[in-house]
Amino acid sequence: MLMEAKNQIKVQLITIKYALQREMLNKVTFFSNVIFMLLNNASFLIQWIVLYSIKDNVGGYQFKEVILLWGIAAGTYGISHFFFKDVFDLTDMINTGKLDNYLIQPKNILISSITSSIEVSALGDIIYGYIMLFIYGITIKNFILYTILTITGGLILVSLAVLVSSLSFWFGRVEIFASSTNNMMTSFATYPDGIFKGFIKLLFFTIIPLEFSSYLPIKLIINFNPITFIIIILATVLFITLSFIVFYKGLERYSSSNLMNTRT
Repeated sequence: MLMEAKNQIKVQLITIKYALQREMLNKVTFFSNVIFMLLNNASFLIQWIVLYSIKDNVGGYQFKEVILLWGIAAGTYGISHFFFKDVFDLTDMINTGKLDNYLIQPKNILISSITSSIEVSALGDIIYGYIMLFIYGITIKNFILYTILTITGGLILVSLAVLVSSLSFWFGRVEIFASSTNNMMTSFATYPDGIFKGFIKLLFFTIIPLEFSSYLPIKLIINFNPITFIIIILATVLFITLSFIVFYKGLERYSSSNLMNTRT
């Protein structure tokens, strides 16, 4: 079991390495994608600078905490889209028979199918996240916590994408629902949770688990609490486990379109 996991990790690292080498063939495009993503994120922060010039507090957040909020949001987005880019096209793979390519390979089907390529611009999000952490106030403790929490947050985003995409096994075309859910995770993550009330707040613990991927991590970095840290880790493990269970349950219903072509 451990040997299998080790081999799978080794395979995925090699996949990422070759994907990076392919992207680096055109260095101008590679670096421009990263830089433009950095600039894009920075442009959105301007609205908060303007807002905080008028108000001192938004949804219980001071400006410094919004900086951290954007850092966490950018980091989790970057992790999920750089290492697991193809999870956001999983519904298309299921509906068009592209999963056939992974069924014939001696590797974990789910992991292989969602890590076969990378999104270069997501590197800009990862870098931007650390810049925001630096502005907030970087310490060894904050750096370690931030790194762990953006990884767990990214894995929760990926797990949610797997869960909603796996509905295609039962209901066919669910691209709009899957895309909307993924977009809500990204959009809401850049706003202080104090501005949300009632039913929306409930969603952040369940269908749109932002409480575990963004809001609790922010509170944890500001004021470390071991119980909160354990809750985040357990929530991450739960969502990953559910995503594997639902995907493989759905895979039993998968109807191949006979696109038995080995990937090049």
